[in-house]
Amino acid sequence: MSRVIHVFRKPDRFVAGTVGEPGDRTFYLQATEDVRTISVTIEKQQVVVLAERLGALLEEVASRFGADVPDEAPADQVDTEPLAVPVEEEFRVGTMGLGWDAESSAVVVELLAITEGEIDETVVLDDTEEGPDAVRVFLTPVAARAFAERAERVVNAGRKPCPLCGEPLDPTGHICPRQNGYRRDVDVTED
Repeated sequence: MSRVIHVFRKPDRFVAGTVGEPGDRTFYLQATEDVRTISVTIEKQQVVVLAERLGALLEEVASRFGADVPDEAPADQVDTEPLAVPVEEEFRVGTMGLGWDAESSAVVVELLAITEGEIDETVVLDDTEEGPDAVRVFLTPVAARAFAERAERVVNAGRKPCPLCGEPLDPTGHICPRQNGYRRDVDVTED
């Protein structure tokens, strides 16, 4: 079966979001254009990496190509709305690709479905018939910056870190390695 590539050339929305409670959240990326919405499942760490790499790509594009790239997204451009429902997973993201389309002055984000075998890197950002299904989104530099800012907020909205070890605290506390395995309660504070 040939691959399906969902292309969003002028998305109305491209966001990271979650479903579930902190500690048990599922992360999604969701792209919307007109009446079409695609949601893909992604790991939390992949969201972190994507946001960081988008920032680095924007800096490089500004210095190499002289593109107009904002240092931060205007507040009214950062989407704070929840994911569009129902959230129906198209696929789970395995490989991600980033690029710059000089012709349209857009950042290109490509999300490829996870596969069991190795992925030939030539299928990333390519329209070949063979390869995993993909979502390809074209973002203006402002939209890319806004995506990265929202992604950072979504990731940081989870469980608070333990002040001693930095590991996430569960609502009931956790076993802190810095306390030699004694259970650390959430409401205990340091003096």
